[in-house]
Amino acid sequence: MATLISLSATSTCAATADAESVAAQIRYEATLPNSSPVGRPLPLAASWNTGTRPNTFDPNYQLNMIEQGHFLLPWFQLDMPKGWTTIKDSRAYYQKALTRCAQLGLPVSFLSTQWERPLSEDPRYLKLPSALNPNVVKADGSVEPKVSPFGPIQPWAEVGKTWTTTDIVKRLQLWYPNPPLVLFVSNNEHPKLRWKNAQLDERYSSSIDKTKAGEKGRREVIGRRWIDRYRALQAGMRSGLNDTAWKKNSIFVGYGAFPGLAFGRWKRWTDYSLTVTNRIAPWPLAWDGASASFYVHDWDPSTDYTVFSPLIGSMNWVFMLDEAYRLNPNFWFELSVWDGHQPKREKTDKRAYYAKRGQTYNPDRYAGMIKFGMWLLRPRVIREFRNPDQTRARVEPYFLEILQAVDEIHRNAVLKEFWRVGKLLPNRKWKHPYQENIPVEYKGKDRWFLLDTNMDPKRPWTLSTEIPVFTLALEKGVLPTREWLIVVHAPLGNQSNVEVTIPEYGTVRVNASPKGGYYHLYEVDGKLERIDGT
Repeated sequence: MATLISLSATSTCAATADAESVAAQIRYEATLPNSSPVGRPLPLAASWNTGTRPNTFDPNYQLNMIEQGHFLLPWFQLDMPKGWTTIKDSRAYYQKALTRCAQLGLPVSFLSTQWERPLSEDPRYLKLPSALNPNVVKADGSVEPKVSPFGPIQPWAEVGKTWTTTDIVKRLQLWYPNPPLVLFVSNNEHPKLRWKNAQLDERYSSSIDKTKAGEKGRREVIGRRWIDRYRALQAGMRSGLNDTAWKKNSIFVGYGAFPGLAFGRWKRWTDYSLTVTNRIAPWPLAWDGASASFYVHDWDPSTDYTVFSPLIGSMNWVFMLDEAYRLNPNFWFELSVWDGHQPKREKTDKRAYYAKRGQTYNPDRYAGMIKFGMWLLRPRVIREFRNPDQTRARVEPYFLEILQAVDEIHRNAVLKEFWRVGKLLPNRKWKHPYQENIPVEYKGKDRWFLLDTNMDPKRPWTLSTEIPVFTLALEKGVLPTREWLIVVHAPLGNQSNVEVTIPEYGTVRVNASPKGGYYHLYEVDGKLERIDGT
């Protein structure tokens, strides 16, 4: 049995932190390759709330947080070239903050609606003849405002260029010349023709080789065609930039440009997937990066404490990430996180759902879920989703938990080292509970990383099975001097003396809380240190 010792973590940021030093660290991590001599890049925090409304997460707020010593990747709204706008005074919104970003040499990100959206809204494209139309063209000649992989590529490049040749983007480049990294992030939710409904486009039959007419063949062809179109869209955006550094250092990231959480959860998950043999998705070839949704949705039965949860579903992403990095070594992987809170939807709001079951949901419980996802996947950015009208007064306590989770990795030597070089430990005693319609080439992949505890419910598990304690471990070193970082999270309340089994080592006792915590285990003498302040 391991000996328990308390170890204080230096996770609290001093308000007088040197902004230039913090900015230099942010710049270093943001520009570090996925595979570098020092290991994985450390994470940064961000949000989808771009501060275009009063008292939200505006750029000046973000810069103030960096001045206080927090590790953020600044984010700004980028409105459509034409149409609705959310930024009423672009100079007030951008100039001061961007100028400060330039002084500090910070990476920046610009969040947008779907870049391809004008293809389905602008009459110049929507009313084009069949052969030239980028949307779905039906057999009767009518056009559905939904992009199609069977339309021409050129309109995609044209629309891409319109995003970056606007007056505002020209001014952005003047206000911040020579940035080290620029992320253009699309919410990537524009309607597009699914492979299952490919025949709805009259051009389908002439575009698909008869040898590719089966399900996998259609998915392969359509996936390849999406790659061509989304890369054309991004090439158009890059061509519209006039600053050399912006051209060179810009990358294009799509929300959800990654497989979802449904892999293996139900038989027909492939209806919504473009998986083919030895390629789970085309998106790492179509985008420079993805912001994957680690969400507890308000519209489905998922929770943060059952088998139907992002904590369990995202274990499938481990092998998918390995594949993405093989296809695209520079693939930028973010986590978009959300707790399902929708205050205007009382019937489906997840906090209300928990309250009806006598549960307490607070920032601590949110923090524990986020930490588990972070250490499972080790993303470049943790980007929180909140509605544009949700003010800081309402949601900042939750965002600050993300900041703390990120900051402590930068400031605690043990956490930093395990993030860099630790190896996620699979639990091969059990199979992942999602086992529906698994492609043969993925049946042997490690997909289960939840460690066994004495609190585990009796198997077999169903989607509604409640899990009292979530644990995983990262390992470094070799026998007989291995070390482990154990991550523990108890969403429904504190659990004491939880017995956790470390594969090929044995059992240790830990305490688990909703906020989540860390333990450092040494093989050489069985010493177990709690990393406090978490």
